[in-house]
Amino acid sequence: AFWDKENILLFSGVAIFRALDYTSTKNMLARGRGEILLPDDVVDNSAGFAAVEAAATATSIGISYVLHRTGHHKLERWLSITHLSVTAFGAARNYALKSYHPGTNFRGI
Repeated sequence: AFWDKENILLFSGVAIFRALDYTSTKNMLARGRGEILLPDDVVDNSAGFAAVEAAATATSIGISYVLHRTGHHKLERWLSITHLSVTAFGAARNYALKSYHPGTNFRGI
């Protein structure tokens, strides 16, 4: 079954870490840092950015479903594990970045 216990946990993890990515990016921007992956028009619009995060979660579930239907069950699980892991790393990195203080030698990276 597609909606088994393992997939529910994996999809929940993806959704949780996408939400954490949202909050960590907003926190990073509030501390004077810049987003390097998405345009400012997207991340400055809270509803638009939340929609991007929700779409990423839905896309991950959709691709997992296609993999499930075509019999690629290991890839189905690994897709979610990889998505969860990469998103967790990105959120942790956002929180770990030092704040930008005007007047310092800051390169924005």
